[in-house]
Amino acid sequence: MIIAVAGVAGTLGGSFLTQRASERAKRREIELLRDHEEVRENLLLRRTCYVELNRDARQFTTALNHHLHVMRERNVEETDREALDDAKRAHRDRYSEAQMIAPDAVLVRASEVNQALNKVYGQVKRLERQEPEPGETMATAVQVQAEIWDMLRAMRTAMRRDLGVATLE
Repeated sequence: MIIAVAGVAGTLGGSFLTQRASERAKRREIELLRDHEEVRENLLLRRTCYVELNRDARQFTTALNHHLHVMRERNVEETDREALDDAKRAHRDRYSEAQMIAPDAVLVRASEVNQALNKVYGQVKRLERQEPEPGETMATAVQVQAEIWDMLRAMRTAMRRDLGVATLE
């Protein structure tokens, strides 16, 4: 009788332990899948943010360049101002998003670009109003605007590194 009870208890105990081990393995598998999905979603979110920030920063830089050309060639019209301000707003929105998503290595570069763009924008607007600060000329505005392209390349490289993409440079 004792042997039978021990056999039944062993069988039931073994089944119970096997079931518990199986449940733990399933929980670990679910946790791993959740972690993997979270990493994938985070990467997708950063990639989307980076694509849009890179695009909008480049468009803002191009809009500044175009605005400087307009200022040299003819009177600036309201549509010219609106185009520049639209590019500025789009960049501001993307940069604000990046501030919440991007790691420090990327954010340092994005901040440099943002500061440079805003500096040139201010200079362009002062030149447009014919109220430049000392040392501000069309030539200095063009020079500073052209230097932003190097900052954009550095920002793009930092973004690609963060995404695990091999750099082109």
